[in-house]
Amino acid sequence: MQITVNGDIRDVEQPISIAALLLEMGLRDRPCAVELNREVVPRAQHPTTTLAEGDRLELVTLVGGG
Repeated sequence: MQITVNGDIRDVEQPISIAALLLEMGLRDRPCAVELNREVVPRAQHPTTTLAEGDRLELVTLVGGG
């Protein structure tokens, strides 16, 4: 199925949870805010929120530096 992540179309296996997608993308252990179809999804709901065809996600991670 296809979803959009930060404006880019991505093919993923169905079904997939937000937590599984973050793991697949290498973001599982990083602080990450997730917005699904313009609604913020709390971290506690990442494992139980399943994505569907056409979903739009925005992922925001913290980047340190100086």
